[in-house]
Amino acid sequence: MTQVDHTRMANAIRGLSMDAVEKAKSGHPGLPMGAADIATVLFTQFLKFDAAAPAWPDRDRFVLSAGHGSMLLYSLLYLTGNAEMTLDQIKQFRQVDSLTPGHPENFRTKGIETTTGPLGQGISTAVGMALAEKMLAAEFGKKIVDHHTYVLASDGDLMEGVSQEAIAMAGHWKLNKLIVLYDDNGISIDGPTSLADSVDQVKRFKSAGWAAEKIDGQDQAAIAAAIMRAQKSNKPTLIACRTTIGFGAPNKAGTSKVHGEALGADELKAAKENLGISLEPFAVADDVLKAWRAAGSRGAAARQEWEARLGELGSRKRAEFERRLRHERPASLAKALRAHKKELLEKPLVAATRKSSEAAIEAIAAAMPMEFLAGSADLTGSNNNKAKSATAFSAKTPKGRFIHYGIREHGMAAAMNGIFLHGGFAPNGATFLVFTDYARPAMRLAALMGAGVVYVMTHDSIGLGEDGPTHQPVEHLAALRAMPNMRVFRPCDSIEVAECWELALNRVDGPTVLALTRQNLPQLRTTAPNDTPCAAGAYELVPAQGEAKVSLFASGSEVEIAVAAQKQLAERGIASRVVSVPSLELLLAQPEAKRAAIIGNAPVKVAIEAAVRWGWDAVIGQDGEFIGMHSFGESGPAKELYKHFGITAEAAVNAVLKRVS
Repeated sequence: MTQVDHTRMANAIRGLSMDAVEKAKSGHPGLPMGAADIATVLFTQFLKFDAAAPAWPDRDRFVLSAGHGSMLLYSLLYLTGNAEMTLDQIKQFRQVDSLTPGHPENFRTKGIETTTGPLGQGISTAVGMALAEKMLAAEFGKKIVDHHTYVLASDGDLMEGVSQEAIAMAGHWKLNKLIVLYDDNGISIDGPTSLADSVDQVKRFKSAGWAAEKIDGQDQAAIAAAIMRAQKSNKPTLIACRTTIGFGAPNKAGTSKVHGEALGADELKAAKENLGISLEPFAVADDVLKAWRAAGSRGAAARQEWEARLGELGSRKRAEFERRLRHERPASLAKALRAHKKELLEKPLVAATRKSSEAAIEAIAAAMPMEFLAGSADLTGSNNNKAKSATAFSAKTPKGRFIHYGIREHGMAAAMNGIFLHGGFAPNGATFLVFTDYARPAMRLAALMGAGVVYVMTHDSIGLGEDGPTHQPVEHLAALRAMPNMRVFRPCDSIEVAECWELALNRVDGPTVLALTRQNLPQLRTTAPNDTPCAAGAYELVPAQGEAKVSLFASGSEVEIAVAAQKQLAERGIASRVVSVPSLELLLAQPEAKRAAIIGNAPVKVAIEAAVRWGWDAVIGQDGEFIGMHSFGESGPAKELYKHFGITAEAAVNAVLKRVS
C-alpha cells in the first residue's frame, strides 16, 4: 500500500471510533485513534483470517487486551466485512443488546476471540492460546495447525501483576508464535504513566525470555518490519510501539483527556479536519471500504487451502481433530468412568478426595490421553492431578500433557481460559482452594464467557490442619457459589468424585470447581446408578427409618459427620435422613418440584459444612440449624480442629435435641 492508502484506511478506524464514542457519550476514543496504524498494518498485511469464516480453526488469533479500546476492534470487524457487525451496530455502541458493548465479549459478538476489559487478562489468555497452538501443532502437524497469536496491549495490561506471570510462562515455554504489540502511549487515566511507573518494558520482557524492541507506532513501515522480524523469532516477541493517544485530536491528543471520555463536538470536528476525515458521522469513503473488504477476504484462499489439507488427513485423525475442536468428549470417557465406579464398589476406597480424584484421573487420562490437559501451580504432589502416564510439557516436549505453571495461580487460570477458547483440549488446573483468591479474576471471566475449564482445588477446609487460618478456606465455597455460572462440587467420597469429574468434563458451557479434601474419608456410597445422583446437586444418601423428623444436609467431608449423627439420633428414637449436597447451587437450580422433593418436609433441618453459613438458608431456612464455621480457622491437627470448632456429630445431635421435644 502507498502511504496515502494506509493513512486513509487507518483514518477510517479513527473516524468510526470517534463517532461511536461521541454518539454514546461514553467510551475510550484515545486508543483506537493512537493504535489505528498498528491495527491497519496488522490486518491488511499480516493477520491470517477470513471475515466470512471468523471461527476458521487455523486463523491467526487477535486479542485486544486493552479492551477499553473496543471501538478499534468493532471498527475492524465492520470494515473487514464481518457479516454481523453492521454500521447500525457501530452506531449502537455501548447500548443494551448491541453487538458493540463497552468491552469486547466473545460470547456476544462473532470474530472476538476472548472477553477482555479487566486489564492483564487478554495478554494472559493469549498465552494459553499460543500454548494450545504449539501443543496441537506437535500432535496434528503444521499442515493443520500453524498460526500466530497477536495481542494489542496497553500500559495498564503490563502494569497488572498477572501479566508478569503470563510473560514469564510464555518466555519459559518459548511460545515464538505469540506477538504482543504494546501501545506505548505513556498515558493512563490519572495522567502520564510516569506518575506511577518507570519500568523499562523492553528490558523486562527480555529478562523473561522474549525478543523485544521499540519502534515508532505511527510508522507503517517500521510496524511491518518489526512484525516480520517477530514472525522469524524463536522466542515470543514484544513490539513496543510508541504512539500518541488520541492521535489527530488537536487539543487533547497525548493527554489523559482523550483516554476515557468522548472528545466533545468541537474537538471531534477539529480532529476530523486535522486528519482529513469527512465531517459526516460514520462516513467511510467507498474506495476505503472496498480496500478494507479486500483485506477481510484476503485469507479466503488460505482457508480453502487449509480445508483441502484437512480433507487429506486420514478419516480417523480428521474426526479426532474436529471432535476435539467441538469440545465433544469421546464415548470412551463414560465407559472408563463406569468401569472405575464398578471397581470402587467392589473394592471401596478409603482416602482423601484428592486421592480419589487421582484415581479417577487415571481412568480419564486413559480414555482421553491427548486432550486431557492437567496442570498445577507448584503443588503437584499435593493436588494429585497428574496422571502416571502424563509427561511434563516443555518447549522441548510439546506433546507433554501436564503443565508446571509455577507459583502463578492467576496466570494459570487465565492461560486455561485461552487453552479452552483455542480448542482441542480439556484443561484443568490445580492449587489449594484458599488460593482461588489469587485466580478469581480469571475464574470470573471463565464463568462470564462460559469456558469449560476445571479447577482442582484441594485442601478444602479446616481439615487441612496444621497450616492454619492463612491456608484454611472458610468463605471460599460461599464466594464461588455466589458467582453466576460457576459450578462448585464438593464430593464426599470416591464414587461422588468420579461422578463430579464426569459432570465437570462434560460441561463445556461454564467452569467447574472440584473442592477436595486433604484428610481421608470413608466410601459412603454403595451404588453408582447411571442417572448420576450428583447431577441434581444433592440426593438422599441414607433414608430415614420411618417418617423423618430431621433432615441432615452436608457436603464433602462433613457427610461422614451427618451419617454418624443420624446413627446417634436413631439411638434416641429420632428418625432422620442424610442428604449429600455435592453442589449447593446445582441443587438450588433444580425445578421447584424436584428441589422440594430432595430437601424434603422434615420439620427440623440441619446443615453441616466446615465453612460459613452463607447460602445454606435456601435449603434449611433462616430458622434451620447450621453446624459450621463462624470465624477463621486455627493451626492444629484436623481432628482436633473439628472438635475445637464444634463441627461434630454430637454438635449436630444437640442442635436437633433443642428442637425436638
